[in-house]
Amino acid sequence: MVEILSKSEAQTKKVAKLLAEEIFSPTSRRTKNQAWVIGLEGELGSGKTRFIQGFAKKLGIRQRLTSPTFVLLKKYKNLYHIDCYRLNKPKELLDLDFKEIISNPQNIVLIEWAEKVHSILPRDTIWVRFEIVSKKERRIKII
Repeated sequence: MVEILSKSEAQTKKVAKLLAEEIFSPTSRRTKNQAWVIGLEGELGSGKTRFIQGFAKKLGIRQRLTSPTFVLLKKYKNLYHIDCYRLNKPKELLDLDFKEIISNPQNIVLIEWAEKVHSILPRDTIWVRFEIVSKKERRIKII
């Protein structure tokens, strides 16, 4: 586990870029037989969307990412941004072809409110937990 204290939105985005670099470095130890899945947890306003924006930028995605709260899923190249805030049951995510999405090793799946669908996520999901420390500070734990 890595724990970081972010003191700004820019710093939160930088943490995400560093995680993206680590995941896709030549020395990454993971065998790629499925998508990379990153589950983000934390209360409203804790930095989940900012983190995803930084991660996407590192992957070369230049579009402005906004949280897909009402559409549930947005796709940018091979990056899927999913927001489970409005889901009542994990099955609702399965109805969006989630199993097919994560079966493709070329895909990267970032899920906000991932704790709501924990039971259907792969065992090797990378968990990123956000905690509001103060108005500008966030504690980020990467597991």
